[in-house]
Amino acid sequence: MENRLVCHRCRQKFSASTTAETVICPHCLAENPNRPLRKPSTPPGGDQGSAFLLLLRYLLDKILLCNSLQPQSASAQSPNRYPRTCALDRIGEVGDKRAVLCGVSYKKWKYKLKGTINDVFNMKDLLIEKYRYKEENMLLLTEEQPDARLIPTKANIENCLKWLVKGSKSGDSLVFYYSGHGLRQPDFENDEIDGFDETICPVDFLKEGMILDNDIYATIVKPLTDGVTLHAIVDACHSGTILDLEHVYDREHKRWTDNKPPSGVRKQTSGGKAYCISACGDDQVAADTTAFSSNQMSGALTFILIEVVRGNPDITYGDLLDEMQGKIEKANQQGCGGGSRILSRFCGPNLTQKPLLSASEEFEVYRTKFKL
Repeated sequence: MENRLVCHRCRQKFSASTTAETVICPHCLAENPNRPLRKPSTPPGGDQGSAFLLLLRYLLDKILLCNSLQPQSASAQSPNRYPRTCALDRIGEVGDKRAVLCGVSYKKWKYKLKGTINDVFNMKDLLIEKYRYKEENMLLLTEEQPDARLIPTKANIENCLKWLVKGSKSGDSLVFYYSGHGLRQPDFENDEIDGFDETICPVDFLKEGMILDNDIYATIVKPLTDGVTLHAIVDACHSGTILDLEHVYDREHKRWTDNKPPSGVRKQTSGGKAYCISACGDDQVAADTTAFSSNQMSGALTFILIEVVRGNPDITYGDLLDEMQGKIEKANQQGCGGGSRILSRFCGPNLTQKPLLSASEEFEVYRTKFKL
């Protein structure tokens, strides 16, 4: 038995077995629910109602078709591919560049995110193509991972973060990338200026709990030895000081601000350097959006960071912050649908996030080149 389907993206008809819950369109490779076509029924309201609904359906089909004809990125044209081997099996054999890339979509929950897996593979491509990282020296954590050790549970994320810094030596470059939900909770240790700990949310956080900024600092910042460099890129809400680094850059006033814990406890490395680019401030939310690309959903920070870095090979940290903020402001000015008030009602509020830079030590942000 087969169902006759029409793809929600390209509107092409095709047949599929009735046994699968979802099927892949053979024309554009989009995933579709396996629901058969229904015969049109006469709606209430007579001929005028029928004509109106037919016209509305025609317009919607035209919009979907136009979107489907836009040039597709490489990741949109082909299924995501995971490394054939797992770097967890080769501790001690990885090179001087390694990365942990984590994207949590919460696909079984109400508040699921649609762009996080795209973010992981786009970041992987950037690291390989621009910074010469090797795929076999990366750990990719998503809910689609065939390796159970790389599903983004709390235990797995913590284990992979330990792998990231274990055995690192002078000259090594490390990257931690996270795309997913971020939250805040009251700080009971007096080590947060604003009174809140920032967190990231593993896929099982409702059962096992969140990962606190204190824990991330202790796992991947404090152990950094002399000559080791860590970059964290965190595309999540409330992610401003997610690494608890002692220095936060104020872009508007062009100066560093003090983020040392009020308790007096120092949160330093063991000689290495740590940098963090966060999607927004601790009190802000970050967007999972199509505002910058109609081809695929992605985190706003991830999309614009990759775009800016690819277009500016020698960009500095300061210029990167300015360019990213400029693109967010431009997107807000253009609005949704070319400024249409009717369409903007369906596109949500403007992007209010402001990307944030923090570091383990102060440096000249407009003289230092951004390099992962």
